[in-house]
Amino acid sequence: MKMWETKNLGDVCYLVGGGTPSKSNKEFYTGDIFWATVRDMKNEIISQTECKITEEAVKNSSTNVIPKGNVVIATRVGLGKVCLLAQDTAINQDLRSIIPKDTNKIKVKYLFYWLKSISHLIVKAGTGATVQGVKVPFLQSLQIPLPPLPEQKRIVAILDEAFEGIDAAIANTEKNLANARELFESYLNGVFTRKGEGWVESTVENLVKEKILEKPLDGNHGEIHPKKADFVKMGVPFIMASDLVNGTVNQTNCNFISEKQAGCLRKGFAKNGDVLLSHKGTIGRSAILETGGDYVVLTPQVTYYRILNKKHLYNRYLYYFFRGSEFQQQITKIASSGSTRAYIGITKQLELKIAYPPIDTQKHYAENFDSLILETQRLESIYQRKLEALKELKQSILEKAFTGELTGDVAKEVAETSKEIAA
Repeated sequence: MKMWETKNLGDVCYLVGGGTPSKSNKEFYTGDIFWATVRDMKNEIISQTECKITEEAVKNSSTNVIPKGNVVIATRVGLGKVCLLAQDTAINQDLRSIIPKDTNKIKVKYLFYWLKSISHLIVKAGTGATVQGVKVPFLQSLQIPLPPLPEQKRIVAILDEAFEGIDAAIANTEKNLANARELFESYLNGVFTRKGEGWVESTVENLVKEKILEKPLDGNHGEIHPKKADFVKMGVPFIMASDLVNGTVNQTNCNFISEKQAGCLRKGFAKNGDVLLSHKGTIGRSAILETGGDYVVLTPQVTYYRILNKKHLYNRYLYYFFRGSEFQQQITKIASSGSTRAYIGITKQLELKIAYPPIDTQKHYAENFDSLILETQRLESIYQRKLEALKELKQSILEKAFTGELTGDVAKEVAETSKEIAA
């Protein structure tokens, strides 16, 4: 690392902040100037933004238009994300642009890669009660290693080549992951759209009249609905939509209410084997309740479906039917036709249509779904581990780049390693 210097970032770069034009003036958001927030930092290069603003908006706010090709970093929301700008772009107050004072001493792409290499340290340094952030003095005090410009260009060239191979491997792995998920969804939806001989289609209301289903019920509304202040460390699980995870009911990390309070409630008591369906806010999540207790209590976000006649309907089949696109389209259409917040009440749920074959066929399909989903989860686990390994490989190379350990053979070695991981 001969001839490498170490400088305070604030000594060699300008740190330029941003701002948000007044939301009360809607005309400010009808211009041609790109205006970036952390939501636009989806990729390493910001080429499009959700909003564009006018020149007047720039003049009447604390935002700044950053010249294209420069680096922006999230210093509050999305802390530590780093991107390059594909065009001149204004930024909001959660972002900072870090602009070299002398491009003959710092190559922008070198600066970009260095910031990515320390992004985890920036995240770790974040402070704040609700939203973590870092302040300008902290950024200015960061120590940046500065080799001569030719060495910076060499490092950037090696990283560009190495990351091209890693990114290709990541894209391939993500495609395989998506394919594994699509295979299950394709089979699931294929069963419910083909509907062979002997299938019956009925509304929930008719299934209740025929005593195949008990009338669905959700949790308590109004004054007797348990509040946050009522929660206890241990007691009766109090289940909301977010507790329905991958077909199961999370009864460990959920909220709890006391048995005494549960005894004062009038409805929403779900029992072992019930199929749960979320119907408020988060629409369409489903799960099968497995509990050793007498019951769990539902919030007004969740409805239970209890099968009374098990010769006609199988709970695991019903759970998978709820997951199907045909049923999901039903509830989405009904839920979006009412109030501003997605909601489908019990009365409307009675109008939902459920299609089902004979009970033996239901069990056959459920077994197939179970087997396929286990295989899908196995593949997902493998691909997720591959993605983590590729991300760790990226971080390892970045760390080597700024400690003088990056040799010309690294790009080739990385390409081979990436292929091995993604294989």
